Amino acid sequence: MRYAVLGDLHANLGALEAVLAAIERDGVDALISVGDVVGYGAAPREVLGLLREVGATVVKGNHDAAVIGELDTRWFNPFAKAAVEWTADQLLPMETAWLADLPMTAQLEGCSVAHGTPIHPERYDYVQSTDDADPSLDQLGRGVCFVGHTHVPVTILRLADSPERTSYTLDDAVDLSNARVALVNVGSVGQPRDEDPRAAYGLFDTESMRFELNRVEYDIEREASRIRAAGLPGVLADRLYLGV
Repeated sequence: MRYAVLGDLHANLGALEAVLAAIERDGVDALISVGDVVGYGAAPREVLGLLREVGATVVKGNHDAAVIGELDTRWFNPFAKAAVEWTADQLLPMETAWLADLPMTAQLEGCSVAHGTPIHPERYDYVQSTDDADPSLDQLGRGVCFVGHTHVPVTILRLADSPERTSYTLDDAVDLSNARVALVNVGSVGQPRDEDPRAAYGLFDTESMRFELNRVEYDIEREASRIRAAGLPGVLADRLYLGV
């Protein structure tokens, strides 16, 4: 099985369209989204519609949950909160219902998926270090789990010949054939935060156990203009140019 793995989309239509075009050339069997389909960006309905059209397996992100009232926004920064409130006003009832029906995690052939962590996914915890990853790696025991949430790509793993040691790599190409267990953050399609503004997505082959992180250029100006035209906070447009 060959998967395309999409990190946080955040209602960025241009980025998603560019990634889908690249994926068509790559040739994959199935698409996975690690959640946060909406929030920040100004094309939530279009992005949601494209995901449904391509039949992606999608798990629920914290912005998805907040938009439908399942998650309190008191801990969201003012810009994120404004985008959540704006997005909630844009969606049709059937689209809200689709977000509500998203699972917190998914088990697929050769891998699993969560937004923050596979352990207590409803907490939307951030994995920003090996210590953060250890509880999830302990619970997983074996296998590969794809996550998002931080918008920063990283692979945290334990090798079969050293299962007691947790390590990490920032490499774009990772051979997971010798990994006993791995937590793979695929970065973000719609709002990268690793100072590379290009849309990021992953490719995972369950036979070779090889993961590759790819980057795609898209029309940032179009998406920034869309955000400003919607009356959303300007910082949500400005940060797209910087990848922060």
